Amino acid sequence: MIKELFSLLAVFIALFLFGMVVMRAGLFQIGQAKFKKVLHRLTDSAWKGLVVGAIATAILQSSSAIIIMTVGLVATGLLAFRHSIGIILGANIGTTMTTELLALDLSMLIVPLLVIGLVTLVIPNQKTYSLGCLSFGLACIFIAMDGLETLAYPLSSIPSIHSFFDLTNEHQLVGIGIGTVLTAIIQSSTATTAIAMGFMTDNVLNLPAGIAIMLGANIGTCVTAYLASIGSGRSAKLVAYANIWLNVFGVLFFFPLIGWLSTLASSLTPIPMMQLAHASLIFNVICSIILLPFVTYFSKFVEWLHADKVNA
Repeated sequence: MIKELFSLLAVFIALFLFGMVVMRAGLFQIGQAKFKKVLHRLTDSAWKGLVVGAIATAILQSSSAIIIMTVGLVATGLLAFRHSIGIILGANIGTTMTTELLALDLSMLIVPLLVIGLVTLVIPNQKTYSLGCLSFGLACIFIAMDGLETLAYPLSSIPSIHSFFDLTNEHQLVGIGIGTVLTAIIQSSTATTAIAMGFMTDNVLNLPAGIAIMLGANIGTCVTAYLASIGSGRSAKLVAYANIWLNVFGVLFFFPLIGWLSTLASSLTPIPMMQLAHASLIFNVICSIILLPFVTYFSKFVEWLHADKVNA
């Protein structure tokens, strides 16, 4: 029984990630090249970078992809390191649009999305194929979300798992550790947050624990950009380090405020999944607004701190 439950959990996580990959594949074919040009041309200030980064990430559904694009632009000298920080801040905000979408109850759209996706995928036209990828990917994501919600209660009934969730509910540092490690492994902060949402729906995890996991996921997602910077030039490495420090500072700032953030999110909606989605949005918006006026100082701090590493 336990083996079957964990096998199903692995299947639903894999299906979720597959859906994200397929959906992004469709969106990338439509907008990747255009957004590279936009990132290059419209990011001569931190504010513009934030807006462009948020919009691009909300459309392409991948903060990692936007940050990797940014690493590439900085590596080739088309974008200054200082201007890349605004894009990173915007990408952190834009990625919350995915969790807001996941929090909506759209299970009734699964069958229509699957049908539309399967039909349009076989039509030999690039735009139609991209639409099929988007539709089919979304359907897979919603199926995975329903599966994760269904598995939450059976998994929590296992004594050892139940004790682990109790520990996570009582100690938020454990939640941050889980979010960081899980996201670093599966390379998707959205998937980690979605898993937390599934367990919150059945009251296995409380909201503060879910927020802690979401905060950890923000740190874990930095691994992708860091790996992309390996072998790149000095400025590209600085982008990856800046991304790490932005998220670490944000989590350190908000860790004592988890209780306040839980109260605020709870006052906005009674639905657990929506509460976590709103908490993620609030966290990223506040962190970006606080840091944006100090982008120049922050960029100098990163350059000073990692001067030896990037020159090595």
